[in-house]
Amino acid sequence: MVADDLVSRLTRINALKQGHFLLSSGRHSDRYFEKFDLLRLPAETEEVCRGFSTHYADVQIDVVAGPTTGGILLAFEVARQLQVAAAYAERKSDGSAGREFRRGPVFNLGQRVLVIDDILTTGGSIRETLAALGKLQVEVIGVAVLLDRSGGKVQFGELPLFALATLVVDTWDAESCPMCAQGLPLTKPGTTPTV
Repeated sequence: MVADDLVSRLTRINALKQGHFLLSSGRHSDRYFEKFDLLRLPAETEEVCRGFSTHYADVQIDVVAGPTTGGILLAFEVARQLQVAAAYAERKSDGSAGREFRRGPVFNLGQRVLVIDDILTTGGSIRETLAALGKLQVEVIGVAVLLDRSGGKVQFGELPLFALATLVVDTWDAESCPMCAQGLPLTKPGTTPTV
């Protein structure tokens, strides 16, 4: 899938929103991607995920792993299209920081794993997933995301990063936010608490 096609599709289904948003970082932005406006539409999600499965069609992958929440839906669909297993990195059950693979996923020695997630901003959930995989005897072959909101600034060492689309999304603190200066109402989307 071409990046412009993805952005057009996300705009058409109202998953890429324009407005005045309070992000979980505490910063303000004029654009917000609501992943669930895509992920609640199975046919749209299938079509978008075809961009991943096409890109990785000639790469040996044994498991597609994704972090909760949005990453698990993408991991499932990409794994289905590639006809391989899927695995899900959940927050640790003891409440400590990081992620773990539970609910019975079994990784075999040396399996090749693709990590997939929805939106890349800081890379935190992907790094936690990579750390959980680092405790296993598998080979991570790359990281893939729907939307790289970092503008290409976030990297994962030597691991190749593939994004269906890369956007530079401006953010501001409240004191320098042009929308605040205009008195535009502020919306807090999503469920992640503000830092």
